[in-house]
Amino acid sequence: MIKKEILLGFFTGILANTIGIILYILLFSELSIKETLKAAQQNNFLGSLIALGAILNLIIFFLFLKQNKPYRARGVLLATLIAAVSIAISKFS
Repeated sequence: MIKKEILLGFFTGILANTIGIILYILLFSELSIKETLKAAQQNNFLGSLIALGAILNLIIFFLFLKQNKPYRARGVLLATLIAAVSIAISKFS
């Protein structure tokens, strides 16, 4: 049961991060999503884009804590750590 809750929180965190990235691109970019991601990879700001997308994870994390679902919040935290590792990899490669 605990693993299921953590996994649900993890997938919620990944989904929230993806939605955050797409929302940022739709609101602040004049290019399409595909063109923006390609430009981000070529110009080395893909990590910044992932970090901006992870802002939604903060909201989801505290929402789960307020609803007394700490294992789901741990899953969101795990997804955020995965995002941080991917940011580090994109910055140093």
